[in-house]
Amino acid sequence: MHDDRAEFAAERTTSALAIGADAELNRRATELFAAADEHRYSYVWSWLGVPIIQVPADIVAMQEIIWDTRPQLVVETGVARGGSLIFHASMLQLLGEGEVLGIDIDIRPHNRESIESHPLAHRVRLLEGSSTDAAILDDVGARCRDVERVMVVLDSNHTHDHVLAELNAYADLVTVGQYLVVADTIVEALPVQSHRPRPWGPGDNPATAVREFLGGRSDFVVAEELNAKLLVTSSPGGYLRRVG
Repeated sequence: MHDDRAEFAAERTTSALAIGADAELNRRATELFAAADEHRYSYVWSWLGVPIIQVPADIVAMQEIIWDTRPQLVVETGVARGGSLIFHASMLQLLGEGEVLGIDIDIRPHNRESIESHPLAHRVRLLEGSSTDAAILDDVGARCRDVERVMVVLDSNHTHDHVLAELNAYADLVTVGQYLVVADTIVEALPVQSHRPRPWGPGDNPATAVREFLGGRSDFVVAEELNAKLLVTSSPGGYLRRVG
C-alpha cells in the first residue's frame, strides 16, 4: 500500500496556510472569539483536573510544539490557577524528561495547593515574584544555564511595556529551534472589554509588544503555518520560533 504520509503533511501545510490567508474567515473567527469572551470562554476549560484558562486551539497548538521540539525546560510567566503548568508537565511526562518553571507575582495558597498536590507536581517548580524582577531573572537564568532545550511562554501582565520587558529579558533564554510564545495577542483585535476591565487594550497589549520586539530581532520568526491554522485563538501571531 502506498505510504502517503509525506503527501498528507504537504496537504495539511497547504490547508493551514490557506486558512491563514482567508481574511474573511479570520474576521469571522475574531468576531466569534469576541462574542465568546463575553461569556469568559477561556475560563471554562481544565487540564487533568486543574483550570487551564486557555482556548482549545491554543492547547492543541502547544501540544504540537512540545511534542515536536521536546523542550527540557518550559518557563512560563503567569501561573493563575495552574492548569497550563500541569499541561506542560503532562507533555514532559510523556516525553520522559523535563521541568516546568512557573513564575507569578502572586501565587495564591489555594492555587499553589492545587499544583503542589497534583500527581505531576514533581515536574513543576514555582517562583513567586515579578517576572521582571532582577532576583527572579537571576534565578531563572541560573536554572536555564545548562539546559540544552528551553522554551518560554509569556502569559502574565498583558500591557505593552510589561510584555516588552519580558520579551527583552527572556528571549535570550530560548534555545535555537525552540518557541517563545506570547499569550493574549488577540487583545489588539478585540473591542475594549467593558465586561472585564483590564489595564491593557487595543494599542497597548502583547501584540504591540511583539511587533516592537520583532522589529529589533532577526533571530526570531513568527511560526507561519502554526499561526495560520489557529483561527479561534487567544494568541494570533504570538507563536515565535528562535532560528538563530
